[in-house]
Amino acid sequence: MENYRELFKEILKAYYEDVFEEKIEEIMNREDIDKKSLAKVISALCGVEVKYSDSFSEDLKIAIENYQKTKTVVVSTSSCTMNCVEIDGKIICKNACPFDAIIIDKETRIPNISMDECVNCGICIDSCDNKNFIDKVEFLPVLEMLKENEKVIAAVAPSIAGQFGENVSMGQIRAALKYIGFKDMVEVAFFADMLTIREAVEFDRHIEKEEDFLLSSCCCPIWVGMIRGRFKELVRYTSPSVSPMIAAGKVIKEINPEIKVVFIGPCVAKKGEAKMDDIKDAIDYVVTFTELKDIFEVFNIDPSKFHEELSTQYSSKGGRIYGRIGGVSIAVEDAVKEMYPDKIELFTSKQASGIKECKAMLQSALDGKTKARFLEGMGCDGGCVGGPKTIISKEKGKEFIEKYGKESKVNISVNNKIMKKFLKSIDIDSIEDFKDDKKVEIFEREL
Repeated sequence: MENYRELFKEILKAYYEDVFEEKIEEIMNREDIDKKSLAKVISALCGVEVKYSDSFSEDLKIAIENYQKTKTVVVSTSSCTMNCVEIDGKIICKNACPFDAIIIDKETRIPNISMDECVNCGICIDSCDNKNFIDKVEFLPVLEMLKENEKVIAAVAPSIAGQFGENVSMGQIRAALKYIGFKDMVEVAFFADMLTIREAVEFDRHIEKEEDFLLSSCCCPIWVGMIRGRFKELVRYTSPSVSPMIAAGKVIKEINPEIKVVFIGPCVAKKGEAKMDDIKDAIDYVVTFTELKDIFEVFNIDPSKFHEELSTQYSSKGGRIYGRIGGVSIAVEDAVKEMYPDKIELFTSKQASGIKECKAMLQSALDGKTKARFLEGMGCDGGCVGGPKTIISKEKGKEFIEKYGKESKVNISVNNKIMKKFLKSIDIDSIEDFKDDKKVEIFEREL
C-alpha cells in the first residue's frame, strides 16, 4: 500500500482542485488492493469514518462536508498477521501500548482499540511495521470551512519553533497560515502564561509543608491519562488546570463564540484530548506538524518566503519553553517566586519524559517516596519537542525552543502586561483574580 502521507497529499490536492470523487474512484480501482482496508485508510486521511460501498466516494464527500466529531482518533485498518510476537506471547503493538488498550479479535484477528482504555497516544502507529494503525487527519473538514470563508483561527504549540526552518519566524508561519485561509494565528505560549499563574496558585493551595506535593496537569494528555487511568489515587494531588491548548480554545471562544479553533502541534494525543467529553468544545480540530508540512507542500507554500505578520499577543519566556521537558517547572517556579516568595523554599521539582519515566515517577509518588513538591510529566522523550509528529529532532527542537524563549522581552508570565490586558476581556482584572474560583473556571476541568 502507498505511503500514507503521499496518499494524503494526493487526496488533498484532488479535494482542493474539486476532482475529489474522481480521484477516490481512481485510487479504489487500482490493482491488488483490499478495498475495505483501503477505505478505512482513506476515510482516516479525510478525518471521517465511512465504510466501503459502491457509493464510497460520494459518501466520503458528504461526510467531510457534514463533519461530526467522534472520540475515535487511532484506527485499525486491517487484520493482523500475528507475525511479530515479542514478549509473553504478545505482539509488538500490545507490548508497546502503555494502557493495554489493544485487543485482538480471536476470529478475525483484527486489532480493536478499547476506547475506555485508549488515550490516543499513537504509540501503536509507530510500533506496527505492517501499518495496521493510522490516526485520523482532520484537515479536509478544516479546508471545507476555509473554502466557506468561516472564521477559523490556528493556535500553534510552542514546539513549532524551528520546525519549518531555523530562520522561519512565528510571523512568517502566521503569514503562511493566513495565505491558506486562516483568519489569524495565535501562539499557545500566550495562553501557557495564563496557566503558569494558575499553577502557581494551585501550588500555594496544596503545599504547606515539606511532605506535600502537587502534580502538574497542564500539558500532556498522556501524563494526565496515566494519572486518571492507572494512578487514580493521585488525582487528589493533581492540579485541575486545563492544558494551554484547551485554554487557548476556551478563551478565544469566550471572546468570540463564532470562531473555530484549529490546534497545530507535535503529537497524536492532542487529537484525543480535543475530543474528551468535558473539554471537547474548546478545540474544533487538531493538525500535526507533519500534516502541516504536507499541506504546505501541496499548496506550494514555503514559509521562509513570506513577509512577517506580527501578533498583538506576546508570550513570555516561561510560556514559550513549555514545549520542552522542565519548561513548566521553570515557569511555575518563577511565578511562585514572584507571587508567593515565602513559599519558594518549598518549591522543589522533578520531571519525567517518556512513558517509562512517567510511570516510575508516579509510582514513586504513590509509594510516598518522592521528595519533590512539584511533579511534571510528559509522555514523549524530551517533552513536546520529542513528539511523534515533529519534523526535526528533539535535540534541535529543544535548541529552537530555548532560542524562542530567550527572544521574549518578558521573562515570566506574572509580568506579561499584554496578557493582563487580554485577560480583562474575560473579566480577569488582576493576578489576584486567579485566586477567585468562579473567575478561573475557564482554566479548570474535573479530573
